[in-house]
Amino acid sequence: MAQDVVVSVQHVWKEYIHYHHILTSLKEVVLHLPRLARRLRESRFLALKDVSFEVYRGEVFGIMGHNGAGKSTLLALIAGVMKPTAGTVTVRGRIAPLLELGTGFQYDLTGRENIFLNGILLGMTRRQIQKKLDDIIAFAELEPFIDEPVRIYSSGMLARLGFAIAIHTDPDILLIDEVLAVGDEAFQKKCLKKLDALRKEGVTMIFVSHNRQQMEQICDRILHLKNGQVQRIERIRQSHGAEPTATTATTTDHEEHTHHPTRNAH
Repeated sequence: MAQDVVVSVQHVWKEYIHYHHILTSLKEVVLHLPRLARRLRESRFLALKDVSFEVYRGEVFGIMGHNGAGKSTLLALIAGVMKPTAGTVTVRGRIAPLLELGTGFQYDLTGRENIFLNGILLGMTRRQIQKKLDDIIAFAELEPFIDEPVRIYSSGMLARLGFAIAIHTDPDILLIDEVLAVGDEAFQKKCLKKLDALRKEGVTMIFVSHNRQQMEQICDRILHLKNGQVQRIERIRQSHGAEPTATTATTTDHEEHTHHPTRNAH
């Protein structure tokens, strides 16, 4: 991987199987095996189709597309929570993912306890979390509720807590999936201000949103995804990272994780 490339997605396919479409009886398996095999083929769904791009250190990279375009699947592959059916996803650096509202929270634990739980899951030590605890609580604006179980939190409160934890873990790469769509306007502005500060510090961000105005405000480039395929990559501004010089990347032994599935998805 080139020195300034921190995320490389190369010829990635992701296939799902709708198992509820192929549930059947033992009798049908025995008597109608060809029909069952055809049903199995027809139940496959390609969420991503030959997707390739690179993200550079310090860049804010946006991903746009309608519902079902494959945006969240793509972020999940980069986060390492699932593997591609074919192709490679290579990441260099420490990731803090904000993939879905409430992900990683234990609803019977308090907000304070969830800060420690999520911080540890993101690679921090208890001592590091303790040093940043007051800053996390203050940013989330949850002081009166921090010792209450998060099951009583509203969606906006969960979004504030999740965002506050992620940005205080000193990530190299921040993944944000529609989280800023939740919460009041004042908190969204606060988040965007913080993201701008992180960008100036050289943190790489991959950002999914339906809000075009918001994307243009913070992103350097935007990838447009439709039906699991890349339509185009649009430059918004010159990034703080390196200027892209190639369309593919060569991997090295220094990457943190690389998925190399071998099965052909197509």
